[in-house]
Amino acid sequence: MTARTLQGFMELLPEEQIVMERMKSVIAHTYELFGFAPLDTPVLELADVLLSKSGGDTEKQIYEFKKGDTNLAMRFDLTVPLAKYVALYHNNLTFPFKRYQIGKVYRGERPQKGRFREFYQCDIDIIDRDELNIVYDAEVLAVIYTIFNKLNLPAFKIYINNRKLLSGFLEGLNIADKTVDVLRLVDKIKKIPEEAFLAELNDMGLPEEKNKKLLDFIKIKGINNEIIAKLENFEVENDNYKTGLDELKVVINQATNLGINPTNIQIDLSITRGLDYYTGTVYETFFDEYPQFGSVCSGGRYDNLSSVFMDKKFPGVGISIGLTRLFDQLRDNGLLNISGPTPNKVLVITQSPDFADKAIQLAGELRRKDVCADVMLRQCKFKKKMEYANKIKIPYLVIIGEEEANNNTFTLKNMQTGEQQTLALAELINVVK
Repeated sequence: MTARTLQGFMELLPEEQIVMERMKSVIAHTYELFGFAPLDTPVLELADVLLSKSGGDTEKQIYEFKKGDTNLAMRFDLTVPLAKYVALYHNNLTFPFKRYQIGKVYRGERPQKGRFREFYQCDIDIIDRDELNIVYDAEVLAVIYTIFNKLNLPAFKIYINNRKLLSGFLEGLNIADKTVDVLRLVDKIKKIPEEAFLAELNDMGLPEEKNKKLLDFIKIKGINNEIIAKLENFEVENDNYKTGLDELKVVINQATNLGINPTNIQIDLSITRGLDYYTGTVYETFFDEYPQFGSVCSGGRYDNLSSVFMDKKFPGVGISIGLTRLFDQLRDNGLLNISGPTPNKVLVITQSPDFADKAIQLAGELRRKDVCADVMLRQCKFKKKMEYANKIKIPYLVIIGEEEANNNTFTLKNMQTGEQQTLALAELINVVK
């Protein structure tokens, strides 16, 4: 039997997994910092529940199978399980309901660079009954901003738009019946030439002069205040358009109140998120110097989360970070600080087996002081123990020999600087904490 792993499934070395776990921890802590409660839904769902909101390519990618008489499927995102959860437990939940979930999802995609069949998604959503305050859309921006800064990621911008603006603009051009198709096409505009964009609009049967107006509209550029001024000066007599503009202004203003650096937010009228699911604010996050990564965090506002399962209205806003793909791209571009294959801060070694008890006692004391520590228990030459310490890139090495045992002291070596000092227990703990 040849040991092998399925294509599209990530396995990491210990030193890489440590970094991945730290990233997950930072994301989870930040979500909780903003008041989001953790949620964990099953990987397996009834197929008819999971497929209730799917279609097109998504349905083709779902892992579906039968166990006995039951049709099962593996979750392909964390949103449909959330919709089911809210439908099931809405009488037990307090609204607005703020939840986060970090978990693996599964899609039977063709494996290729940056595309995985099993990957982590890190989601937040804020759900309310009937109406959801627009300020929450700004709070989601603050969550993204905080996480990316805490993770020390490359310079980034969160591109923001409101789908009501473009929908209202199309209604003002009397081509509202083409809204869905046009929004899907606008979502692709950065990937196709302008000529191809206009040609596809022509193929939809739209008049050439209206196509040009649409292109000019989504190409509006400038700093945020300039773009808003231009949008206000557009002669569009449409309630949807005005609502979208008002919401966009509130989100931008409240983002400043939440402490977001204005240079990290950019209005971009070509951002639409191609899914019909979104109805208002939409977000896409890109690294300034690594546009080839694509969007590394996206999401937006939607009108009704659980419409498939019930007739009550639950509007929400949320985002998702594709952590597996993000980690893969950062690692491959040398943008992660990957160190040794251990979370330990201290390794204790002895010059003789006679001092093993003292080493074990020290490790126990360090752990009680919340210092990650280990003892080299393998009996081998002292040189081999030093080689092991260098291989695992341990920050601190504690050496216990005859002199240390007799004087109840410890030799502490900083493995980065090479500096050694002899310390009492309390002094040693103070240095390594």
